[in-house]
Amino acid sequence: MKKAVTSRAEKGGDGLYQNRLLSYLDKQCPFKIIQIQPIRNQVYIVESENDEFILKGFSSYHRYKLQEAYTASLKNEGFSKTYSFLDDVKDPPLSFDQFFFGCMEYIPPSDEAFSYEEEKNRKEGLALLDDYHLVSAQLVQRYRTLLPQYKQLEKWQERTAQFIHHLPLIKYFVQKEMINEFLHWADWSIKGMNNETKFFQQGKQVILHGDVAHHNFLRAKDNHLYLLDFDLISVGAIQVDYLQYANRILPSIHWSFDELAQLAQLKPFLKEKGFLYALAFPTDIFREWNRAVRERLYGNPVKMRHILDLTVNHFQERQQFILKLKQEAES
Repeated sequence: MKKAVTSRAEKGGDGLYQNRLLSYLDKQCPFKIIQIQPIRNQVYIVESENDEFILKGFSSYHRYKLQEAYTASLKNEGFSKTYSFLDDVKDPPLSFDQFFFGCMEYIPPSDEAFSYEEEKNRKEGLALLDDYHLVSAQLVQRYRTLLPQYKQLEKWQERTAQFIHHLPLIKYFVQKEMINEFLHWADWSIKGMNNETKFFQQGKQVILHGDVAHHNFLRAKDNHLYLLDFDLISVGAIQVDYLQYANRILPSIHWSFDELAQLAQLKPFLKEKGFLYALAFPTDIFREWNRAVRERLYGNPVKMRHILDLTVNHFQERQQFILKLKQEAES
């Protein structure tokens, strides 16, 4: 159910910001804006007299133009399962409160949201990622100078350092024994990855999506699956996206190595030591706790319930999974 944001008199917080944004759009767009609904930070569904579209804010003009160009390149090279930027409002770009806003195609969602809980979704998501890689591999040379080279090891070393820095607060929520185990897994993983650096440098070079969380796959009303949000794209070896995909689905398959091996795209990598070491890194634990401390989410019971569930309730299954990885790496 959509909630219109139309009252110019509403004051305070997000409501005031949205009303100011609505007023700005009224003046800048060549068509009448009827309502605006926030989806997440700096992303809105906008209903105009013509149609609905997505309004997304970018932190710089460069980021906005890069996203616009990249999605157009994907479409031109044959990857159709994503959104397009709209031409209605283009030059000059919409600029509001230090953000540059792009207008993007609205893809009507299915009543059934995409989730990694279902096997058919996990397989279909991988198949769509395959299709994306086939096209993005053709764009590497064109975008190489515009995109960073992905550095997996450096990223996780930094994430570990942040987690250790936040330990004085995290210790109030998580048992010392669990924390020590997480740090042990991270240490084993990073040392192993250091010995297998070639694995993350060699292989097919693609433009990595970089954020294959379930919410970046959209089940559309026509039942087709779409890939969204290219904010974290970089150049790197194809296995990096597969590693992140494996990390994202593991909680849904109860940390089962055997179920992971049943996915055709992942099976060959499970024979690579570098991939096995990387799978042991508690990236989700470190990511969520670092964010909780950084954004002070520890005062939000709903958000903390999710983080504690991930940390505590999955611990034993994850522990058995790590033991299996060590056995495979040593065999």
